[in-house]
Amino acid sequence: MNGTLVIENCAVATVDERGSEYAVGYVVVSDGRIVQVGSGAAPAFQHDGARVVDGSGCLATPGLVNSHHHLYQWIFRGLAQDATLFEWLTELYPRWARIDEPAVYAAARAGLGWLALSGCTTSTDHHYLFPRGAGDLLGATIRAAREVGVRLDATRGSMDLGRSAGGLPPDSVVEDLEDILVASKEAVERHHDPSFGSLTRIALAPCSPFSVSAELMRQSAELARELGVRLHTHLAETVEEDAYCRDLYDRTPAEYVESLGWMGEDVWFAHGVHLDDPAIARMAETGTGLAHCPSSNGRLGAGLAPIKALLNAGAPVGLGVDGAASQESGMLVEELRQSVYVSRMRALTGSAERSLDARTALRLGTAGGARVLGRQDEIGSLAPGYCADIALWKLDGLGHADIADPVAALVLGPPAPLKLLTVNGRVVVEDGQLTTVDAAELAREARAAHRRMMEVDVR
Repeated sequence: MNGTLVIENCAVATVDERGSEYAVGYVVVSDGRIVQVGSGAAPAFQHDGARVVDGSGCLATPGLVNSHHHLYQWIFRGLAQDATLFEWLTELYPRWARIDEPAVYAAARAGLGWLALSGCTTSTDHHYLFPRGAGDLLGATIRAAREVGVRLDATRGSMDLGRSAGGLPPDSVVEDLEDILVASKEAVERHHDPSFGSLTRIALAPCSPFSVSAELMRQSAELARELGVRLHTHLAETVEEDAYCRDLYDRTPAEYVESLGWMGEDVWFAHGVHLDDPAIARMAETGTGLAHCPSSNGRLGAGLAPIKALLNAGAPVGLGVDGAASQESGMLVEELRQSVYVSRMRALTGSAERSLDARTALRLGTAGGARVLGRQDEIGSLAPGYCADIALWKLDGLGHADIADPVAALVLGPPAPLKLLTVNGRVVVEDGQLTTVDAAELAREARAAHRRMMEVDVR
């Protein structure tokens, strides 16, 4: 967006380093960057030639940052409803083996459109499934993000350990090590934009300890550092994974991946439900991040992640929706509340940890996610010089109006509608409606893709 946007008369939670908040304040945007944030009315000169948005009854926050997702799963929602993780994977892998470029494109557009409607301005996508002859799946996802208008930190994921080699996925969806490394390098060279505020970045992301070989983990880490990109994988999600790593490698999951070069400020894990105290300490010492996915962990019965312990130790922590096949709601704003609930349930189980509060939850969903993605100087806060990724939440309706604390209303109340959502100053949602794409069209295309994926009996 060129020109100036002024949002005023709203409560403001900046989520800056000091946690600055204003009961009535303003945000000024120019040429896609935040130039001023403060209390009271915006300076009169800022109104000259600007678009002025009256935020009365609203709360302005940074746009939410989704630090773990699987967008292709949007068209596989509602399946394996009572399964644990391994049961769920076993049931769904044969379905996922049928994905192709049109299906992934439809799923990504729908998933990203819904994320935008829930206040998300930056999302990741952990795509690790590349059936032979399926087309340009990574390109389809990136194209979808550009059309919806959100920032995407995509990953070129991978699996090379099929069922015949002792892994969990079917052999039809795994790739050869050398092919993965070539494709990973090509993805970075084609799509990765390291510039400030870029809309597209690429990370390398082998799927999980039970679907990839040690050599793939090791060589992916070496390649990522050679190319200057980040690393991502699932880790310590279930008790079964913990037992698998101890039995096969005589190490905990965290010890195993660290032995392969997977700790550092350029690494973030997903889930981390079953991290022990030494793993938490190592993540904090090395600056290794975690994407906390409380709703998905609950849906699959994985457990309660030790988030307060990670934060107390100083580890970077963000929030993730995770794939929509294990979190059908797909609303990142709901993960704020769920992170609070999970921490309180964990505290009640006898843990010495204190639970999260509403402002910590908001920080996890904004500045925390930005740090996990290495974007802490670009997004996640409302501060001069940052990208103008802004969510303006309506809190004067029936669901929120009687909660005096606007941050508590957002975090603990029902999902709030958006008056405005901007990415780099561009309006993506206005008055609860997507402005960049037709939501009804996204729904039709996703429904058609789902039906096509379900046509064949894969039992």
